[in-house]
Amino acid sequence: MASHLRSILLSTLVTASLAGPVSGAARPSAVPAPAPAAFPPLRVATLAERYATSRDGIRAAERMAAGHGHRWRAAMLRAMADPARQFLSFDGRDGGRAVEVFGDLSQAERIAVLVPGSDTNLDKYGLLRGGSLRLRQALGDRSAVIAWLGYATPSTVSADALTTGRAAQAAPDLRAFVRELRSAKPAARISVVCHSYGSVVCGQAASGLDVTDIVLYGSPGVCVDNAAALHTRATVWAGRSSDDWVAGVPFAAVVFGTDPVSPEFGARVFAAGDGGHSDYLRPGVALENVARIVSGQAPSEEGRRA
Repeated sequence: MASHLRSILLSTLVTASLAGPVSGAARPSAVPAPAPAAFPPLRVATLAERYATSRDGIRAAERMAAGHGHRWRAAMLRAMADPARQFLSFDGRDGGRAVEVFGDLSQAERIAVLVPGSDTNLDKYGLLRGGSLRLRQALGDRSAVIAWLGYATPSTVSADALTTGRAAQAAPDLRAFVRELRSAKPAARISVVCHSYGSVVCGQAASGLDVTDIVLYGSPGVCVDNAAALHTRATVWAGRSSDDWVAGVPFAAVVFGTDPVSPEFGARVFAAGDGGHSDYLRPGVALENVARIVSGQAPSEEGRRA
């Protein structure tokens, strides 16, 4: 009964949010930014040039944001322009696109490409960055994590979050990025690690991704009936924590298809602990298992649901 009431409450909250405008600060997409410069092809030899070009673009975007009175965005961009940080690309327009590297990509033998879900933008970049840093630490030496904020993510409380439109638009760009990455690092073990609506993006792109593993976590579904329908040679993994609200969304199966952690979907299910929807890459079972999968090891059974 309690679970049923939670589902009704969640559905009501989402419907109410969709029906009315969201008040507060300026929308992230409303903050102006200059067009980005052209980037050279992604190669080990061009990494330093791409990092420098991105830094120049971030600083230009910071100046424009500050000039228009957007202090929060300007502060975020000032931190992103730190010389110690490594961005393969950056575009501050329309909420922002950024592809950041954690670790030494030139020496990496194991690479995780994180594809974030809804409500991820330059103003809320901290969660993606924090998870990327923790995953990189869990992976250890000769690894890299790439935070791929390469698309305009939908707001959680929007009609866009209930359709595949944003994912379909993002899929060609994810495929192109992974293709470039594979060309630059042909011997590396590459995995895409896809959270929430980001898993919808990965599902749309799956057939064109030359990766070893596709890791879905906190996923509402990937718009197919089973893992075989993704038409990928990659091993498909799925995990969901016990306190993730996405399991209680009553219309998820209608919009996004078979639950990825269900037996009928056919993914390899891994233990993801008892955290919430945004907790997978915090210290715990889920983070450890994602790191093990990216490293080519079997995930731990500890904390796995019966």
